[in-house]
Amino acid sequence: MKKDKATLILSDGSKFEGTAFGYKRSAAAEVVFTTGMVGYDLSLTDPSYAGQILTFTYPLIGNWGIPKSDYLESEKIHAKGVVISDLSKNPNHHQQVQTLNTWLKKEKIPAIMGIDTRALTQKLREKGVMLGKIIIDSNNVPFFDPNLTNLVAQVSIKEVKVWQPVEGNRQSTIKIGLLNCGAKRNIIRCLTARGVTVYELPWDYDPFANKLPIHGLMISNGPGDPKMAEASINIIKKALLAKIPTFGICLGNQLLALAAGGDTYKLKFGHRAQNQPTIEVGTNKCYITSQNHGFTVNEKKMPVGFKRWFYNANDNTNEGIKHDKLPFYSVQFHPEAAPGPTDTEFLFDYFLKEFK
Repeated sequence: MKKDKATLILSDGSKFEGTAFGYKRSAAAEVVFTTGMVGYDLSLTDPSYAGQILTFTYPLIGNWGIPKSDYLESEKIHAKGVVISDLSKNPNHHQQVQTLNTWLKKEKIPAIMGIDTRALTQKLREKGVMLGKIIIDSNNVPFFDPNLTNLVAQVSIKEVKVWQPVEGNRQSTIKIGLLNCGAKRNIIRCLTARGVTVYELPWDYDPFANKLPIHGLMISNGPGDPKMAEASINIIKKALLAKIPTFGICLGNQLLALAAGGDTYKLKFGHRAQNQPTIEVGTNKCYITSQNHGFTVNEKKMPVGFKRWFYNANDNTNEGIKHDKLPFYSVQFHPEAAPGPTDTEFLFDYFLKEFK
C-alpha cells in the first residue's frame, strides 16, 4: 500500500515529517495537545476542538475503533486535523462499527502519524500553542487563526430542541435552558438522567425575550475566544439580572465571568486532558478532572460579588467562580466528563438543589 508523505509545519518554521492517514488533504488550524490516555473518539467529537489540530500524546490511538454515533459527543468530528505517534490498524471492541482511519476519511479530516509527538508537545509547552498546518503531498495551504473567528456560532445548534427526562427516572417539574455554545451531549444526558426537562438553545437565542418556561440557565462548553460570543454574554447578563440559578461549564465559566463584568485571557498552552488536578477553595479536596480549554478567567479582574471557587493544582489558574450570595457559579472543567473521571458529576446535583 502506498504511503503518502505528510508534514506538520508550525508557524515558527518547525517541521515534523510523517505519514498521512485519514482524508488526504491539507489543513491549517491551531495546534494543541491532549495528554489523556482514553477517549480519542469523544475528544474528536467535542465541539470545543473546533478550529484546532489535535495532537494526542498517548502513543497508541485507534485501539478500540469507533462506536455508533449514539456514544459520541456530537454528530461529527470538530477537530480540523489529527496528529498521533502510531495508529492501531486492527482495533478490537464489541461496540466498534468502524476504524479510526475509516471514520476520518468519511468525515474528511486529515491526519499525520509517525512523528515524535513528545518533541512536538515539549515545543508547544515551551513556546505555547501555535498555528500550524498538515501538508499532504506538497499541497500547501496558508496558516489560519481560529481565535479570530466566532467558532461558537459555527458549532451551536440552529433551532431550539427540547429533551425530556429519561424514561423511568424520577419525574420533575424542573426546566433548564442549556445555552449551547458547543455543548457535549453528556451535559444533556446528565440533566435528563436527573429528571430534568432541557431546553437546548442556540448560542444567540434569548429564552427571556421568547418567554421560555425555564427555571434556570446552564452555559455549555465551546471553542475559541469567549469574547467572540457577544450574543451569549448578553443573554447571560439577563439571567443574572433576573437572578435565576445560572451554572457554567468550561467556556461557560469564562462567559459567566464576562457577563458579570470580569475578564478572560489566553493560556500559554491550555489544559487538555482527563487528569487535571483541581482543588476546591477552603477544603483539602483535590478532584481529578477532564478539561479542554485554551482561555481562562482573569482573577485579577474578578467580577464584583464573585470569588474563586476552584483552582488548578498545577499552575494555580482559575477553575471556577462563585457568587457570594446569589445562585451564580461555574467551573472550568467538565463535570460531565466524557471522556474522563466522574469525580465532579455531583455538581449537577449541587445545581439542581437550587430548585427544591
